[in-house]
Amino acid sequence: MKRLQLKKSFISSPIAFIHNLALVYIVYGLCRLAYLSENWSVLSEGFDTLSFWEAFKGCWMFDTSAILYTNVLYAILMLIPLHFKETNWWQTMAKWVYVVVNSLCIIANLADAVYFQYTGRRTTSSVFQEFSNEGNISDVISVELLRHWYLVLVGIVLIVGLVVLYAKPKGELKLRMLKSRFIYYAIHLVCFGLYIPIMIAGMRGGATTAVRPITISNANQYVNRPAEAALILNTPFSMIRTINKNVFADPKFFPREELDTIYSPVHTPADSVVIKKKNVVVLIMESYGREYIGAYNDYKGWTPFTDSLIRKSLTFDLTIANGRKSIDGMPSILSSIPRFIEPFFLTPASMNEVSGLAGELSKVGYESAFFHGAENGSMGFEAFAKTTGYQHYLGRTEYNQDKRFNGDKDFDGMWAIWDEEFLQFYALKMSEMKEPFITSVFTASSHHPYAVPERYKDIYKDEPGDGNIMHKCIRYVDNALRLFFETAEKQPWYENTIFVLTADHTNMNSEPMYQTELGVCSVPILIFDPSGDIQPERRHCIAQQIDIMPTVLNYLGYNKPYVAFGQDLLHTDDQDTWAITNDNGLYHYVKGDYVLLFTESGQTKAIYNYKKDWYLKKNLLGKTGKVEQQMEREVKGLIQSYMERMTEDQLIVKEK
Repeated sequence: MKRLQLKKSFISSPIAFIHNLALVYIVYGLCRLAYLSENWSVLSEGFDTLSFWEAFKGCWMFDTSAILYTNVLYAILMLIPLHFKETNWWQTMAKWVYVVVNSLCIIANLADAVYFQYTGRRTTSSVFQEFSNEGNISDVISVELLRHWYLVLVGIVLIVGLVVLYAKPKGELKLRMLKSRFIYYAIHLVCFGLYIPIMIAGMRGGATTAVRPITISNANQYVNRPAEAALILNTPFSMIRTINKNVFADPKFFPREELDTIYSPVHTPADSVVIKKKNVVVLIMESYGREYIGAYNDYKGWTPFTDSLIRKSLTFDLTIANGRKSIDGMPSILSSIPRFIEPFFLTPASMNEVSGLAGELSKVGYESAFFHGAENGSMGFEAFAKTTGYQHYLGRTEYNQDKRFNGDKDFDGMWAIWDEEFLQFYALKMSEMKEPFITSVFTASSHHPYAVPERYKDIYKDEPGDGNIMHKCIRYVDNALRLFFETAEKQPWYENTIFVLTADHTNMNSEPMYQTELGVCSVPILIFDPSGDIQPERRHCIAQQIDIMPTVLNYLGYNKPYVAFGQDLLHTDDQDTWAITNDNGLYHYVKGDYVLLFTESGQTKAIYNYKKDWYLKKNLLGKTGKVEQQMEREVKGLIQSYMERMTEDQLIVKEK
């Protein structure tokens, strides 16, 4: 009996370690259920075709990797073959390392369950850069803690569970006999030696030499839709695997001479073009998804003024955002640079020479200004605006200095100056600029915490049974837009101006058709010309944010070569228009009637006829013949050209 008890004491640390890691697996599983519950309307779609066993394997693999990464220090403390680790103080230290580290992982997973509705993907390490300039993050977090109190309660219960159910080795082991020390060290050396290869294999996602370390994109092999990849992943893994990641790498699909025949982002105007010195106004509406706009849908919507504007504008059947965040929208809209893998200006490639609408038009005498009602420097917009060629930046600071307005009395208390007042400021400030000018404004009010000014609370309010708290904000912003155009019409520059209206991304999608792969990227894109030179119509083709720059420049008769990854919509046949997005490690390439899903590793995963199959239920892989082959060739060319230009600093056409 004594001998059996002694042997048990020799292995109590490894046994306790296994018990405690198993407890973490359970906690990750419960966090995933909370994640699913919070985002049920999006993630439950297609569950009937999801293989439970495949999904379980994927969850197990990614959870294993995250758990082993985050518990490296704890593993050393528990398994290192030194007998003094059996002392009480050492084990107490090990316990609290375990509790603190895994509590942070619980918090990350549960917080991401809320953030998913804005991004449609697991949060990566770029989030720290994305919000590094924001001073109101504590306010945002406090609001969300109150709104999602039930997730806070879940987190507390899980953390308390880690503390209460933690298995601690029994007592202090005293090794007075030489034989006892030999047995102890032999056992613990074996345990430690076995754990190292298990840990390495678990972190990598496999044990064979043919297995590359798993990345976020590997989650797609276990699901049918990219959105479901968020359910397979976990937030600690997503953040760890994107730290200092080499974002852009040339896939070398084609030799250089062949690549340029497939796709090139260099736009070269004809020698005969005649420049139109028209002003350009680009309105980037925060979270102004196509779902909310009645003119695009078979229901009334919440934007009566925008509906009337669309009827006077050029717009398109399918209009796509090239990213899911505000920092994706800026480069896409203003510099024709889509988001591939990570937000462009959070990558090393943002240090490249970059141009855009403002930078190019400044070469032919345009004055330029960027407007955003938040604190100057917020979201990195000021830095990007300067990089891409804007001569002036006007934010909350400049608004407060303008005696025509009420300064910080018009601050919404969280993010920025209310849209109604800031858009008035925008309209009047343009009258002080020299024509021709190019300006852009990024609105802010249709944003968390989904509030409207006090004077409008009885006019724009949550509708009974509506369920989407964005709608009152959208109604307010639509009215602010109406008042902006009323003021703009009275300005001397109005008739000589083309207006482009789009959104940075979608938000709070509640209609099922806008929770699909294409639906979550559907934003308005419209071009309004008061002079009537651009005829109002709805073209039966595809448009995307990155098309705005080449369309505007070519319409104006811009006479210099430039780099833009989009297409000129005014001079491209409807059947040749296309769009591309990158979501959870999958490229979505849309052209004609089809959408091709292409992995970052260079394989076609699926192809769907989205016009007949909007919910992407029927994979036609291998059944569309030359369509699939041609689309794969084109998307490869686009990706390779993008990657080459990012890594080789070729985002502008350098003058000879």
